[in-house]
Amino acid sequence: MSEQLKCIVQELAKEPFNKNFNLISFDSLEPLQLLQVLNDILALIDPKHKIDIREESPDQTAIRVFQLLRVLKYKPPTEIGNFSPRNEDMQSGRSAFRAGLVQGEKPIIYPILEWMLPRVIDLQKRAYLAKYLVKVEVPAAIMTEEDIVSIFNQYEEMMEQFKDLHKQAETLRNSGHTTGEIRKDIANMEDEKEQLIKRIERLRRKVESHPNSQVMMNVAKNLRLERDREKKIAAQRQEQLMNIQHSEQRIKRMQAQLQQVRQAGVGATPDTLMQHLEEETRANGYIVKERLPKDISARKKAVQDLQKVVAVPAMGQSDLDDLNDQITELNSEVNKLTEKRMMSTEPTDDKLSLFRQQAGIIAHKKEAAAERLRDMREEYNHAMQEVDQKREMVKDAEGGEVLKGEDFKRYVNKLRSKSTVYKKKRQELAELRAELGVLSRTEEILRQRDDYMNSQLSAVERKRGVEGYRQTQEDLEKVSSMKSEVDDFKGRTLDDISDMVRRLHTAIAEKRNTLAPVLRETRPLRERIQQLQPEHEGKKVTYDRTSAGLESNMTRLDQEVRGYQEECQAEESRYHYLSSMINVLSIQLTKVQEEMKAYVSSDPQEKKRTMRELYSKKIQEQENLGRGLREKQKMVRDNHDPNMRQMKMWRDLERLMDCKKTILERGGGAIGGGGVAVGATGGYGEQAPTYHEEDRLVL
Repeated sequence: MSEQLKCIVQELAKEPFNKNFNLISFDSLEPLQLLQVLNDILALIDPKHKIDIREESPDQTAIRVFQLLRVLKYKPPTEIGNFSPRNEDMQSGRSAFRAGLVQGEKPIIYPILEWMLPRVIDLQKRAYLAKYLVKVEVPAAIMTEEDIVSIFNQYEEMMEQFKDLHKQAETLRNSGHTTGEIRKDIANMEDEKEQLIKRIERLRRKVESHPNSQVMMNVAKNLRLERDREKKIAAQRQEQLMNIQHSEQRIKRMQAQLQQVRQAGVGATPDTLMQHLEEETRANGYIVKERLPKDISARKKAVQDLQKVVAVPAMGQSDLDDLNDQITELNSEVNKLTEKRMMSTEPTDDKLSLFRQQAGIIAHKKEAAAERLRDMREEYNHAMQEVDQKREMVKDAEGGEVLKGEDFKRYVNKLRSKSTVYKKKRQELAELRAELGVLSRTEEILRQRDDYMNSQLSAVERKRGVEGYRQTQEDLEKVSSMKSEVDDFKGRTLDDISDMVRRLHTAIAEKRNTLAPVLRETRPLRERIQQLQPEHEGKKVTYDRTSAGLESNMTRLDQEVRGYQEECQAEESRYHYLSSMINVLSIQLTKVQEEMKAYVSSDPQEKKRTMRELYSKKIQEQENLGRGLREKQKMVRDNHDPNMRQMKMWRDLERLMDCKKTILERGGGAIGGGGVAVGATGGYGEQAPTYHEEDRLVL
């Protein structure tokens, strides 16, 4: 209980509850407060339960909480109250659980809190889905109308649509892309688009001012087309190399399979192959025709025996004695027949018994071999399924075939070379970053010095009366430098364009020269592929035909075996059910035998322990209790009228006393107002004897 309480308090201290409880304060909560804590958690799971427990009747609270717990699929612990699987009265256990929940008992509330608090998010999702996925119960009498049936079918279709949409929404939520991120990406792409449009317009204006802009645009367009073509050719080359690699791997696999087939066929002749097939056929025929029918007949016989046992009505002690006598007689007859057979046994029968024993041994070996064969086939099928699953997982993870042998070594060497290059580049990047830090610091120092010198020069100019001279001189120098740069740019533009055209032609020629040997290398490979293609197709057709035949046979046998297995499972379940019923009946029979033994026994103490004596004693106690209650009822009925009269007299006395009290209060007020003192002979003193006389008479 302490660990349970500690877990509940820790969970309540977390978000979103934020309850500042400790073990003592939480354990000292009143039942109504504990119910309110439970209701707050239920309100967090389903907001419609957000109410105050004090404003609701216990019956409504019980119905509401039980409905939500049923939706959330809460299973009460079996140790609570009388709610136990071993208790025969399950209904009383459930009622005890309901009563304990409504009354806020700790042994009932604590397990619910311990179960709900760690899985609040999952329960919120379940409660949300329950509002749309819990079907409305429609009576069968109403479902006969066509309109209601069509509406109910439409309701089920909409429920299925909701399931699909909810799954899609969950997939999108778990994909890691939120609407805010998508909107941010769209805004960034729009900004980049605007910037690119501005840059394109700026470049277009610059290019249009050039005299040979159209020629340069055509040259740039051709360059772009050639680069795209180069990329496509490189992609095609990579694809061809991948296809060649895959083809080589397939060829290797086919060669390995062919080698295995040849090795298996070394020394094989049609006679040996037919012999192997005949042996396999005999084994399968034995399993199907002899083994399985025997198992099925044995199971059917056992089921029939059990059905007979179940169909027999309940037996008493006399029936059991008759059955025991019959069993004894049959055993004696069997023993006599066995003795006669042993006495009349001939030597030839003894010789035949040897052969019978050998036949039995061989049959047992045959059955054991059939069992081993079936187990090995199941293991083989299971292993093949695991291999297929592993291959699919590898294909999905790697996106292609599994590398083996030399291909894997080349792949590892390639990764090592790339790792070395990566390390060098990373070291260079670290050095460049360090140098960038030094240069940025140097730039900052020089800028500070420049600002300081500029401030000093400005002070000197201000002192000399020529403020702004240096700035004007720098502006003139900038204008002159810009003019010279524009002139140089105009002069260099034509040279740059001609150099760019020359470089483009050179690059195109180099690319053609580079691609020429690659194309020459691919031609013989293509011819080789074309030569190997017919052979590959023929072997593939043969392989597909053989595999299709084997798969059809295997499928047929699997279906037959599956049918037999299902029948065996059904019979096994029936057998277990009947065996359990037999155990129950045997226990009941044992109890009956013990009761009969105790009843017949001469020991008075043992007789007192019998169920008959116990129930007789309880019946006598209940009869005595009923007799006493009847006497009390008779006494109450006899005294009812006098008691009612006495009660009426007491009520009259009470009214009379109230009237006298009222009169005395009124009279006392008047006398007090007049200021007259009450003596022994006047005022109330004269009425006192009358008051006592009336009280005495009434009593």
